[in-house]
Amino acid sequence: MEIPKNRLLPDTAQINSLGHLEIGGVDVVDLAKRYGTPIYLYDETTLRNRMREFVSSLKETYPKSKVLYAGKAFLIKKMTRILAEEGLGLDVVSGGEIYIAKESNFPMENVYFHGNNKTIEELKFALEVGVRNIVVDNLDELKLLVSLVKRRPINILFRLTPGVDPHTHSYISTGKIDSKFGFQLNSKDLETAVELVKTDTFLNFKGLHCHIGSQIFDTKFFRISAEIMAEQVVTFTKKWNLPVEELDMGGGLGIAYKPSDDPPTPKEMAVSVADPIGEVCNREGIELPTLILEPGRYIVGNAGVTVYTVGTIKEIPEIRKYVSVDGGMADNPRPMLYQAEYTAFLANKMNKIPVETVTIAGRFCESGDILIDKAVLPTVENGDVLVISATGAYNYSMSSNYNMCPRPIVIGVRDGKDEVWVEREKYSDLVRLQR
Repeated sequence: MEIPKNRLLPDTAQINSLGHLEIGGVDVVDLAKRYGTPIYLYDETTLRNRMREFVSSLKETYPKSKVLYAGKAFLIKKMTRILAEEGLGLDVVSGGEIYIAKESNFPMENVYFHGNNKTIEELKFALEVGVRNIVVDNLDELKLLVSLVKRRPINILFRLTPGVDPHTHSYISTGKIDSKFGFQLNSKDLETAVELVKTDTFLNFKGLHCHIGSQIFDTKFFRISAEIMAEQVVTFTKKWNLPVEELDMGGGLGIAYKPSDDPPTPKEMAVSVADPIGEVCNREGIELPTLILEPGRYIVGNAGVTVYTVGTIKEIPEIRKYVSVDGGMADNPRPMLYQAEYTAFLANKMNKIPVETVTIAGRFCESGDILIDKAVLPTVENGDVLVISATGAYNYSMSSNYNMCPRPIVIGVRDGKDEVWVEREKYSDLVRLQR
């Protein structure tokens, strides 16, 4: 097998003299022996490379800009520390994500709170710990904020639904007209929200936000949404006398999950978004807003892999060969949820030629617990160390204790050293909160 050229694996991935997969200067087979499996493995160098690439690409294209990391993709204390060191802001969607940021001493002024149904408890907590940027999703939430904010002003952005369908999976397409997220353009609710903001002392209108979906490969959809949102900047500025200081265009840039995938670059995304905004604002004589982008998957997706050990192997003649591993849908529900496709490698046989097509099955009691339907691999044997690439985003975040299995350990690697970022759960953790 070979290391793909399309960033499918972390930047530091290579094959060492033993024919083993090495990431961050650490032998993955050795890690599996020392820590057991499954392992969520992250390459810190790749994380930092992606952050720097995104920040520099946007700055070069549109100097008046900033990057927020979409925490829902993968958020732990170590991650927030790296974000702070690299100068990124943070997009959060729950009280729990805010708590992680607070516990890591992340600067709260760089946190933006999103969500279509923020609870009163979450909003109170956000205000209490110093979150000052709230992305308002609907009129009900705005009215709730009016009742809560009575002393210190907060910044708000309106999330709008631009009506753009990027043709990704329906579950991760969020900018269509039929969406649970955001104000509809030209709606009565939006007009009411505008009037409410203009009359309230403590709500400081900062700007607009949209997000059209995830895993987008065609940048024309970013351009279309930017054209629509730029016209909204004109409407808010000239019609409603609410200058737009910040225009947050969300995230959604796709990554490679298969060797054949060829996603666009952050630079291509930045250009597709920035050009229409500049054109419209210059035409209308409006000051350019600060442009915000919110990558999540792009930052962490290919920086992470999941390491498993092969267990039972079942061959059904002329039908298929099942190769079962010691994880599955509880540590990666995306194949069942989105029909997501992944690529597998045998970390202990990287020099071997792929000779068979197998189905990678999980260990959980569901017939649908299939991680990869058709994986092309060298001859697979019990005890092999199997790695699934591009699992850095939405795997740890979506993991569960289904079948009462403890969640995997999270390990970071860098410059030949490994570090435990999150300890492996124990059986005792499964009952710790039970009475």
